[in-house]
Order: sequence, then C-alpha cells, then structure tokens
Amino acid sequence: MSTAPHFDIDVPAFWQDPYPALARMRKEAPIAFVPQLGSTLLCSRDDIFISEKQIDVFSSHQPEGLMNTLMGHNMMRKDGDAHMNERKAIFPAISPKTVRSHWTAQFEAHATRILDELKPDGVVDFVQAFALPFSAECLKSITGLTNMRFQDMNAWSQGMIDGIANYVGDPAIEARCHAATSGIDAAIDDMVPKLRKTPDLSLLGVMLQTDMPMESVRANIKLAISGGQNEPRDAIAGTVWALLTHPDQLALATTGTIPWLQVFEEYARWISPIGMSPRRIAKPWTIRDVAFETNERVFLMFGSANRDEKHFDKPDAFDVRRDASKSIAFGAGPHFCAGAWASRAMVADVALPAIFNRLKNLRLIEHQPARIGGWAFRGLLDLPVTWDA
Repeated sequence: MSTAPHFDIDVPAFWQDPYPALARMRKEAPIAFVPQLGSTLLCSRDDIFISEKQIDVFSSHQPEGLMNTLMGHNMMRKDGDAHMNERKAIFPAISPKTVRSHWTAQFEAHATRILDELKPDGVVDFVQAFALPFSAECLKSITGLTNMRFQDMNAWSQGMIDGIANYVGDPAIEARCHAATSGIDAAIDDMVPKLRKTPDLSLLGVMLQTDMPMESVRANIKLAISGGQNEPRDAIAGTVWALLTHPDQLALATTGTIPWLQVFEEYARWISPIGMSPRRIAKPWTIRDVAFETNERVFLMFGSANRDEKHFDKPDAFDVRRDASKSIAFGAGPHFCAGAWASRAMVADVALPAIFNRLKNLRLIEHQPARIGGWAFRGLLDLPVTWDA
C-alpha cells in the first residue's frame, strides 16, 4: 500500500454524507489511505486534475477490478489507443452534433409524454414519477435497447452501480449485479438482428457497424447504462430539490437571468452524482511525500475535488451564480465522460425548463424531507413534492 497517512471513516456515515470526512482529509491528509475502503484516496482538485491525465501511472486498466469482472472490459477500463479507438467508434452516436440534431427532439418527446401523465395527486415522489422514467426512456433511445421497460433500465443500472461499488464484498449485491448484466445481454441479443438489418444512430447501432468485438460492444453498452441512467436521474431530481430549497436561485433560473446549463453545472459540482473513479497504480510513483506501489488501488474523489476550498469560495453552498468552470464532475482527463453532451441536453436543455414551466407552484412537502445518500454515486433516494393542478 502507499505511504499515505491512514484515515478511518465510519462507512454508514460516509454513505449518508461523505463531505465532512472529505473536508477533513483535504485539510489534514489530502492523500489518505482509508482502511475501510482498502484504497488510497486523492481528495484535492489539483492532485486529481494532474493525476488523471497521467495514464502511465494512474491506469484505468484494472484486470481484477469490480467493473471488469462484473460488466466486462469496457472503454472506461482501457487506456491509450485501446480506449481512444472505442471512444471514436461510439462518437457518431453521442457527438454534440448528433445530440442537437437527433437526440434532443426525442428527449423533448419523452419529457412531454411523462409530464402529460403526471397528476398532483397528493404527495408525489418526483424521483419515481419523472426523473427515473425520463432518464431511462432517453437512455433506451441512446443505447438502442428500445425493447426494454424503463423500470428494467433503472433496476439493471442500479444493480451494476451497486455491484461495481461493492468494495465490502456483499454477495447479495454481487448477485443482483449478475442478474442485471444477464438481463442486458438478453436485451442486446434481441436487438442485434434488427439493428444489423436497419442501422441507426444508437450506441448499439453504431458499434455494430464497426469491427468492434461483440464482447466489447456488450461491455460498452453496460457501461453506458451504468452511468447513463443514474447520473441524469440523480442530477434532475437533485437540481429540482436544490432549487426548491433555494427559491431566490430558482427565480434566477426561471426568469432567464441564469441559464439552465449553469444551474446544472453548479449542482453537479455541489453534489457530484459520480463522486469517485478508481485507478490502478501502474508503476512506482511519488506525489510530494507519498509513495505508491505498483498495482495498488487509488480512488480519484471527484466529489471532494469539486468542494476544494482552494478553487471554490464557500464550496459547501449551492450557488447558481458561481463560476463552476473548474468543476470536474465529468472528469478531467482522457476519460472525460463521453456522454456529457447528451447529459447536458437531457437535464439543462429539456428536463429542467420543462419541469418548471409545466408544473405550476411545484413545492416540497414540509413534513417529508427528501433523503439523499451515497459517496461513489450520490443522489436523492426520494423527492416528495406536489404542485397545483
């Protein structure tokens, strides 16, 4: 293991709210070995911003890592040419141009249909009522797995997310992850003949037109589902919650004073839906006085970096007026989230303006506060709301 100082955490408390412990680490030990996680955590933005680009040291290739063993060897767990070749192969499906010209209209149709069906019948859990189905329906379109139910898309995504964050080795969590990947494989098998016959701009449709091995196609579809469902779902519900608890900032957004994209970027800084990315040390390395050994595991703590006091004034505050350009919620190196443009379109261009335009006097339920949890992946567990008919 590294020579970093040890820092103990209470795992349940860290899941409930990791930010106090991360703030202490940034102050006392910005590079710290956490025995409860069996990993060394990089917590400062500067260390992460530099290290993520050093792929010869902080390697994404982790043959024995949870993502590889549970989901297959996808582009997120490859470096250099192996990573870039697969990234280029999927680019036609998720490029900014394709998002603007093809996907945004479909996102709008999904949002309109779901909002049309919503009724303010007492207390509504907005995560389940809108954020979850909207994110899943958009992801069905993007992946090409339109044969899935949105409920399955969400459940299988969550099963994989829980599986690849299962650093304590819970066998029940691992079993749910295996069930999720089996379901996705079956959905892929069902769609392959149709998309080979009639290719489209979906991820599956685009990859089938390349010479990418089928095992890599499957692994990359699973990658898209694992991150492509929870991040927009959690960002939509979380940003709605943040704005409803900060009505002055909601007014800035609904009047057009602050763009919706800026609102989304600030939320993603404040509560990073993807709070961590693991790396494997590929060769002996030293950062300042901390030495790393080959093959040890390191966590790049994006959620901590985005609250680094050296770069953000009052970092624990949600403030849509802030310049959030130094946020690394989507990453900072060659593994910058390939779905970032689609995510921004879903959340900022479509979901947020539609929600606050359509649901009049949308408001929280005072006696039922929203619950939030997670550290590797963080989001609202529910969002009780109502609005005027």
